[in-house]
Amino acid sequence: MDAIARSGEGSMSCDVLVLGSGAAGLTAAVVAAHHGLKVVVAEKSSWFGGTSAISGGWLWIPRNPLAVNAGINEDLEGPLTYLRSEIGNGAGDPRVQSFLANGPQMVSFLATHAELEWIDGNRIPDFHDTPGSSRGGRSVSAAPFDGRRLGSLIGRLRPPLREATIWGMAVQGGAEMSHFFNASRSLTSSLIVARRLARFAWHRLRHGRDMHLVNGNALVARLLRSALDKGVALLPEAPATRLILEQGRLAGAVLHVKGTSLPIRAARGVVLATGGFPHDPARLAALVTHAGPQGFHHHSAAPRTNTGDGLRLAEAVGAHLRYDLASATAMAPVSLAPRSDGGVTNFPHLVDRAKPGFIAVTPDGRRFVNEADSYYDFISALGATPTEAAPYCWLIADDRARRRWGIGAVKPFPFPLRPWQRSGYLRSAPSLAELAALCGIDPAELVATVNQFNEAALRGEDPLFGRGSSPYNRIQGDALNRPNPSLGLLERAPFHAVRIVPGSLGTFAGLKTDALARVLDGEDKPIHGLFAVGNDMSSVMNGRYPSGGITLGPGMTFGFVVGRHLSGLPVIGIEETYE
Repeated sequence: MDAIARSGEGSMSCDVLVLGSGAAGLTAAVVAAHHGLKVVVAEKSSWFGGTSAISGGWLWIPRNPLAVNAGINEDLEGPLTYLRSEIGNGAGDPRVQSFLANGPQMVSFLATHAELEWIDGNRIPDFHDTPGSSRGGRSVSAAPFDGRRLGSLIGRLRPPLREATIWGMAVQGGAEMSHFFNASRSLTSSLIVARRLARFAWHRLRHGRDMHLVNGNALVARLLRSALDKGVALLPEAPATRLILEQGRLAGAVLHVKGTSLPIRAARGVVLATGGFPHDPARLAALVTHAGPQGFHHHSAAPRTNTGDGLRLAEAVGAHLRYDLASATAMAPVSLAPRSDGGVTNFPHLVDRAKPGFIAVTPDGRRFVNEADSYYDFISALGATPTEAAPYCWLIADDRARRRWGIGAVKPFPFPLRPWQRSGYLRSAPSLAELAALCGIDPAELVATVNQFNEAALRGEDPLFGRGSSPYNRIQGDALNRPNPSLGLLERAPFHAVRIVPGSLGTFAGLKTDALARVLDGEDKPIHGLFAVGNDMSSVMNGRYPSGGITLGPGMTFGFVVGRHLSGLPVIGIEETYE
């Protein structure tokens, strides 16, 4: 609490107040504190980390120093060409130039002056094989982190989605996940998995949870450790109820802390980083067609506390939102996985769809999409299918694929199937026709679809949708599968299905901001002292999804930009200085 000073009866003061504790907000806090400012981070939830903590933790940062060090060099025109082909006129947004120029600086700063140790994604391709795309060198992620270094704060770190873990143990994407999938096929993989499980068991026994943090959990933990080291005050269970506007300038915010109102004065600015509106039914109903008139048919994997608080707070002081994006949400396929406590987890299907032995069909029994394309493209295609109700589909696998990869929240062999079958989440049957009857799918069409798919898959082809033809498709599949990493036969009974509905990883529509992440009013003028980063800021990608990490990459970059600007330091490509 050293960063908060008393400023009169019943109020406190600081230099910078950050509302929200995801990676974007924490980056702003860490940068500002490093440069000598007193910073407070106020989090609505009892957990720190927001959506970032349960994410894959990847950032899209073209020209990042890890790529450069590996000899992958490109000038600014490369990623700009790709963005022009992907987001059209949106590539002319001044924020795009600010992001591309400052992203590599953010990566370097956090590696040098904070606890961020990075791992490269130099083999991860962009989503689409369009002009300017790259087959690698534009992605970074945080290296695993020892949670014990957070001390007691580890108890406040939002854990990963339990259904995406093994008894609470998260698996690092990439090489480690491949070892888990290959544990029954490779002695080397089985030994690596055994060691990982043994370490996890020891951590559970000693600390009550896994201390080997990976993915988004590691990213947030490293930022939290950095914030602690730099004296940032971290306030959990402290939602903001109102922004304080005085003489046209943001002067702070009123928090609700332990049943009372706590005004916090912020001499330099307030940064909104509350995670967008993925669980705000009213705004979803207004902006997302499939959400329905009540907004309840959109199922986001983001934390349920992300209810659009930052947007409402900003609107109350004259801010305007951008609604003219290609999509209001970062669309993704989810299934509704029942929990033992009676609740439901919106489980995002990010891995299974692209593996050999899977297809997706609508109730008419026909495929509608390249299943190995990005999660955004998958739901875009589902939304385009003719239907009178909220769209949905079935993800189908044969037993060989299910045993190898799992399906949705159902883990691979040797994990049990019965609980999922009893709950109705997983439908299983000895034949495709019987499975179709269980799911309400046209049986004859499903059998014909699978036969047609299998015939082409034998040749490594997908004449309908070109699955397995792009670098992204192939890296999402199984490198050992021949002749195509993404295509495999559905032939071994029993057959399995999980129902998929439209969801998201977060939202794209958000507050209008400029290249310094300053929130704009109805006349496109900055509201002095008010900034927005992460999903509170309208999508820099114009509501499209050109590559993995296009949420965290810009989010943390603009957190870096805001931190520098509030510290009175120059920002690359921008002549204005802090007033």
